[in-house]
Formats: sequence, structure tokens, C-alpha cells
Amino acid sequence: MAVQTKEPHVSQDTMWAIQKPGPAPGLARIVAPIPKVGPKDVRVRVTAFAICGTDLHIVEWDDWAASRIKPPLIPGHEFTGVVESVGSEVTLVRPGDRVTAETHIYCGLCYACRRGLPHLCENVQILGVDRQGAFADLVVIPEQNVWKLHPSIPEEIAAVHDPLGNAVHCALAGPVAGLRFAVFGCGPIGCFSVGVLKASGASWVAAVDKNPMRLGLAERMGADLLLNVEKDAVVPSIRDATDGRGVDAMLEMSGSPGAFRDGFEALANGGRISLLGIPSKPLEIDVAREIIFRGATVQGINGRWIYDTWFRMEALLLSGKLDIRPVITHTLGWSEFDRAVELQRSGKAGKIVLQRDHP
Repeated sequence: MAVQTKEPHVSQDTMWAIQKPGPAPGLARIVAPIPKVGPKDVRVRVTAFAICGTDLHIVEWDDWAASRIKPPLIPGHEFTGVVESVGSEVTLVRPGDRVTAETHIYCGLCYACRRGLPHLCENVQILGVDRQGAFADLVVIPEQNVWKLHPSIPEEIAAVHDPLGNAVHCALAGPVAGLRFAVFGCGPIGCFSVGVLKASGASWVAAVDKNPMRLGLAERMGADLLLNVEKDAVVPSIRDATDGRGVDAMLEMSGSPGAFRDGFEALANGGRISLLGIPSKPLEIDVAREIIFRGATVQGINGRWIYDTWFRMEALLLSGKLDIRPVITHTLGWSEFDRAVELQRSGKAGKIVLQRDHP
């Protein structure tokens, strides 16, 4: 089991939470002290959260988790909720407001932050990774990280603004309208990216993965060509569909060495490569052939532009052109956390949102 299932008893000064108690696989349901609110902090009563691949690493306690996580830790960084209380200096929101959050807590003082690049902060703390997260009744975040939600955005979409923001950042990191794209890796962020590209005027999008269910989700998000890497000749198929030119841009969402290789080969001369997927080990690339002689622009995509991405994301959602609900395949209760973890591990789910199902 991913989570010890005994329900804790919560008192007036404590809250329910899911915690990584120590350096070993699994999580535990616990009673934790209610987090304190500083002068510039906002305390949010969580109403829904979602499970990310990062959370699975923490559950399984793999090499990355062991090198980064310092238990005890409450994971969780994809969430939405209602402001419960605010610090004395907070002016942006007030109790009762519906919010979510930019989960890269930036210092505002380092070289990157002072150049307007807080998403690349040298002292960044990630919610649910470097500080206590949102798998809990209550979570505290700095006012600067709060995003007040538009009233028309439903809870399940509000809960996944973090990964949707990754997709918006990656897809819109260069020109889109009238261009042809390939998205390698059709997990939730890859599928979101397909929708963002189509909503932003991309003329054609190929979706590449090995999971038929996820390719089906990409099709529902508007993909024009579906390619299964275990059955299809990916690069020839993309070349054939683009009059031999290749795609104007490739978004890499999987971290797979094969996807990197195919993506570079499928790129048109002068094209853009936006890399979000994290390879498990260093990769070898023919820099002269694939980048220099091709005139390619290669971008590393990390997090979201704070807050340019957020305004674009909201605008796309409110326009009616972007509907990400097909990717949210399951809406469960918090008590079904174990089932959600197993579904995510199985590859038989897109995005899973868990809504509060206890007082």
C-alpha cells in the first residue's frame, strides 16, 4: 500500500495530512500541527489536489527522492482551495477567495530573480518537495505565489494549473500560429500541450507515445497524427505528413532517449526544440548535425514564466478554445489516494484529481 490507511483523529489545533515519514517507500496518513501564518503568508484550506510524477518518485523513494527529499515531508504541489486566513501584510487576497498557487517559491533577490527570471531562482523551494506541501487540510504559501482564480474556472481544472502551466510555457516558448508541431510524450503535460498548440493556431500536431490510452487522450485534445513508437516508423511518418520538410517545432515531454533522437531527426531546418522531459541519465547528441548545421533553437523549459504564463493560461481557458477536461480521466476522493497512486503507476489514467471527501 502506498499510504497507511488508519484514519487519524484531528483536533482543533491539528489537521489531516499525508506524509513521507522517513527514508523508505510509502506514505502515511497523519495528524499534523496546523501551519502558522507569517505576515506575508496565506493559509489555504485545500479542496482538491492532483498527483504528479514527482509525487510518485516520493512514494516509491527512488534515487532522485533519496537525494532530494528530507523527511518528514508532506508532499503535493498541484492543488486548489479557499483562503482560510492571511498575514497582517497581505493585500492580494482575503479569506473566502478561491486560489491556487505558483509552487516555485522564489527568493526575489538572486541574479536570476533580479533579471526577471524567478522561475529560474537560484534559491528556489518547491512546494511539497523542499517545504511542506498540499496533501493536507491546510497549506501555507507566500502571498507572492498566490494565484486568485477566475470564478468560472471549475475546481478540477483549478487543481491542475501547475502542470497546465508547464504545457503553456513549453508550447508558447516560440511562434505557434500556422506552424507544424510534434509532441513527444503524451502524459498529462504532453496532452495539455497538444490542446494549447491547437488553441493557439498550430496548423498540425503529431502526438508520439507508446501508450494507446494516452494517444487517445492526445487525439481528443486535437492531435492530427498519432504515432505509437512501438508500432510506427515515427520520423518517416512525420516527414511524409509534412511534405518531407519536418516539423517547425518539437516538444519533448518524455525524457526518453529515443524521443530525443526522433525529435531532432523530425525537425525542419531552422526549427525549435523545447525540452521539458527529464532524461534518467546523460544523453549523447550529434551537436554538429542536429543543432549547428540544422540551425535549430534548443530550449530548456523549467516551470512556468512567473507570471506571464499564468495570464496566458487563464486567457486560453476563458476563451473557450482550450478544454483540458478530456485529460482529467479520474476524479476521486482523498480517501482513495491509494487507488489514485496505483492508477497513475499503471499508465491507465491521464490526470487524477482528488477532492476533499472528509469534513
